[in-house]
Amino acid sequence: MGKTDNTDRDVYRDKIATADETGRRLWVFAAKPKGRLYTARTIVSVFLFAFFFGAPFIKFGGEPMLLFDILGRRFIIFGLAFWPQDFHLFVLATITFIVFVVLFTAVFGRLFCGWICPQTVFLEMLFRRIEFWIDGGPAKQRRLKKQNWNAEKLFKRALKHTVFYGISFLVGNTFLAYIIGIERLREIVTAPPSEHVAGLVIMLIFSFLFYGVFSWFREQACTIVCPYGRLQSVLIDSNSIIVAYDYRRGEPRKPLSRTEERADAGDCVECGQCVAVCPTGIDIRNGTQLECVNCTACIDACNRTMRKVDYPEGLIRYSSESRIASGAGFKMTGRLAIYSVLLVGLLAVSTFLLTTRSDVETTILRAPGSLCQETVGGALQNVYTVNVANKTFKELSITFRLKSPAAGTMETIGGELRVKPEGYAESAAVVTLPAELMHGSSTIIVIEVLHNGEIVEEVTTSFRGPQSGSSGAGGEQ
Repeated sequence: MGKTDNTDRDVYRDKIATADETGRRLWVFAAKPKGRLYTARTIVSVFLFAFFFGAPFIKFGGEPMLLFDILGRRFIIFGLAFWPQDFHLFVLATITFIVFVVLFTAVFGRLFCGWICPQTVFLEMLFRRIEFWIDGGPAKQRRLKKQNWNAEKLFKRALKHTVFYGISFLVGNTFLAYIIGIERLREIVTAPPSEHVAGLVIMLIFSFLFYGVFSWFREQACTIVCPYGRLQSVLIDSNSIIVAYDYRRGEPRKPLSRTEERADAGDCVECGQCVAVCPTGIDIRNGTQLECVNCTACIDACNRTMRKVDYPEGLIRYSSESRIASGAGFKMTGRLAIYSVLLVGLLAVSTFLLTTRSDVETTILRAPGSLCQETVGGALQNVYTVNVANKTFKELSITFRLKSPAAGTMETIGGELRVKPEGYAESAAVVTLPAELMHGSSTIIVIEVLHNGEIVEEVTTSFRGPQSGSSGAGGEQ
């Protein structure tokens, strides 16, 4: 609900801005923004593009900086390898990220969408700029869309969509590099297509998907598909910082005129520039709307007009509904306090688990079906299966030592266990304890896992004695 002119008529929108009453798509011909915020967004996008296209080539200790090998269940993040055994870290990180998104949105609205989201960055900072370069501004784009097919339209359409698909193909290959690694991608690219027909078909399909999103679907991805946009409506409140129109200062709106006084008019001169530059086709003066991605294009456009008419900037600015209504500053609500405490707690737990995470994952279990054996000297023995996962990129030489009880011993069958980089190794071991150390049918033992004599992990397991009433070997309980 929002004012659209100087009368008391209100407008209620029951459809998105890019669709008419019949549901047909209304194409957005947005003007190119200019201003300090657009320049800042451009600088941010340059860094994001550099990171996205350059990260697959960056190595940490000879390994990719980022690798998400889903099929191989192998993930590398900033040189650290993560395996299925680290799934609890992934779950905790996901929960932490969700809480962070909730808190960030509750405070800053959809700032992420306008400045960092790949959809917005690629569309506004790359594809739409190419469109401006080839087709011209919004007026020329409208004219080109309406005119009959001729040499000019055919050339511009062919050039633009060829460039669009070429960039989409590059984006698709870059995404693939994050999954299979840049070396493997280089092998596939340099090999004859006949050797990788299936992979080539999949890559072409993904490229067409990216091409379709950025050349046709565009802002619809933000307003129709993206769940974050829908989530925004239940996360922000009157204290959230958003791109907002100062209606107290701007209303009533009145165009500039050389013959009429503006004594009873607000600062909004009805130039329409805030609507012209909006990539989702809305009028920010109608209040917070589902389609707004906080891209700040309307802020730059409005500030430019304010400078021209010698009015103060900030008629459209980052603010909150409560601040505009009352002039009050930021207010810490109970909801924000709870989110903040929860986020800090999750970050602390995640950091602790990550910093204490071992490079070796060792599992020591009693061998299935094995029974406690009594030696000639009266000691008791249990047989264990040992499985070691090496999460590092170097070969490990693993040995074991019984820490508690100290009077016992542990011997690995076959001697030292060698584990290949990012590999697994399995063996068997025998633990021997003096019979007098047994208290009941089971006792807890602690085993040290060593690499080249250095302790890398401690494992706790159980040692089972003979069954009650048995003079020799007994069964399990």
